[in-house]
Amino acid sequence: MNEWTGKTYWLIGASEGLGRALAHQLSRVGCKVILSARSEDRLNELADELPGEAQVVPLDVTDADSVAQAAQVVGDVDGMVYLAGVYWPMDAKQVDAEKLATMGEINFIGALRCVGQVLPRMIARDHGHLVLTGSLSGFRGLPGAVGYGASKAGVMSLAETLHADIRRTGVRVQLVNPGFIKTRLTDKNDFKMPFLMTPDEAAREIFEHMNGRSFARNFPTLFSWVFRLSRFLPDSLYYRIVG
Repeated sequence: MNEWTGKTYWLIGASEGLGRALAHQLSRVGCKVILSARSEDRLNELADELPGEAQVVPLDVTDADSVAQAAQVVGDVDGMVYLAGVYWPMDAKQVDAEKLATMGEINFIGALRCVGQVLPRMIARDHGHLVLTGSLSGFRGLPGAVGYGASKAGVMSLAETLHADIRRTGVRVQLVNPGFIKTRLTDKNDFKMPFLMTPDEAAREIFEHMNGRSFARNFPTLFSWVFRLSRFLPDSLYYRIVG
């Protein structure tokens, strides 16, 4: 169990859904939370709701200068959680180039930008905690997930590589791969979503993981095994099943 009181955590993508729920979770246990996203109004509303100390630092993860300036304002932190993400259901036969690029920019390239600003300072201090948000959809290609699945697979690979490089240092890297969470993003889906979780339920899963020492958590657990085991199926069988 970590000691949270007095720690400072920077939550990127805190204005809605899972990020908002995790801000409440961390604030309740005594963390100072730094809240970042594009909507300053929504962040200020969230800061007013929280029981503990909160600082609002707006940023746009698609803008390298915005990320660098925000990191300068934030300074040294005990941890950073990257939760920013966008999603549109998209079939390869009906690709929207702008939405496709936006998913890559926010979900993956944004994570690279933020890690690039925070990690060197953590390495220099030999202290820090990075938590990156992947997805069960990143384990293997799925129909109707062009852009989103690829961007989350990139985040998962980033976390795995960071963990491989710095796991014996004072900087800890963790990865969370959620399934379906009831948010404005999944409201776009027109299909039944198995094991659909609320943001509060997902935030509790992430917080529990952050309290432990293991690298990755895939949840809901039972649902996650479908995706994890799919990697061992031969291509011909896998695509016949998901297709």
